[in-house]
Amino acid sequence: MSFEEYAALARQLSDQHRAGEQHAAAESARRRDLHAAVDYLQQRLTAQGQRLDQLGRAIGIDQPPAAPGPGMPGETAAWPGPPTGVGSPSPSGAPTAPGTGDGGSAGAAGVPGRAGVGAYPQLPAGEARLALPTAVSPAGGGVPAQRVAAADPVVELELARRMADEADRHGQQAELLAQRPVLLPTVSPLARAVAVYAACGAAAGVLVLILVLASGVGLVDGFTLGAWICAGLPAVAFFGGYLVLGRWGRPAMVAGTPPRYLPLGFLICFLLVPMAYCAYLLLVRGLR
Repeated sequence: MSFEEYAALARQLSDQHRAGEQHAAAESARRRDLHAAVDYLQQRLTAQGQRLDQLGRAIGIDQPPAAPGPGMPGETAAWPGPPTGVGSPSPSGAPTAPGTGDGGSAGAAGVPGRAGVGAYPQLPAGEARLALPTAVSPAGGGVPAQRVAAADPVVELELARRMADEADRHGQQAELLAQRPVLLPTVSPLARAVAVYAACGAAAGVLVLILVLASGVGLVDGFTLGAWICAGLPAVAFFGGYLVLGRWGRPAMVAGTPPRYLPLGFLICFLLVPMAYCAYLLLVRGLR
């Protein structure tokens, strides 16, 4: 071999060595990127789990019980029983031949000296339909060999990232819904308070009319009627609106107590009830 051939071979080996180093560096960088992506996704999923726990506690939903893991109490093992040996009785009481224990041919499991070789496990019907396609090995004499397709970690991480984005979107929607109260969720707090106090004052106005009618037939005297109109029913309406706003006007995710606009409620209730009595008097005089 001439010097030029040795030099060409050395250059070829050097190029191959350099290409191998570049491939190893690229593979190492790819693995670092994958590990970084996995760590980031893990932190993101952990934060999502904590936020979902907070939402569940805010709306009064307890965490579901954890699924029993391996080795936990109550788990039933699915290991096959001990193999049936020579002469051992079958379920019908007859001795079985060496092999699978059902009187059939043992195949590879019945060959002496082949320790660890047993019959193929029987899959349930659901798992059998989901099993991967098998190929027949020519050296194995028709023994099926499963072909496992390798999953691309980049594709799996991208799918997990999209699912995490979807979970974030649904979590934000849940937070927006949790920040709305049950009572009149689409209106402002001020409009909600006005509506509640006005409704309670209107209900008290109906009671005023009932007391007026009872006073007309002599069931209620004038002093009692005046006390209920000026103080009793307005106070009942005010405290009723206060309690309604505190019970159904408070969002689940808002810390503290929402504003209940006490001066406004006091003014509405203590004006609306006497105004209802005055409107009744004007109506009666107008009809006369």
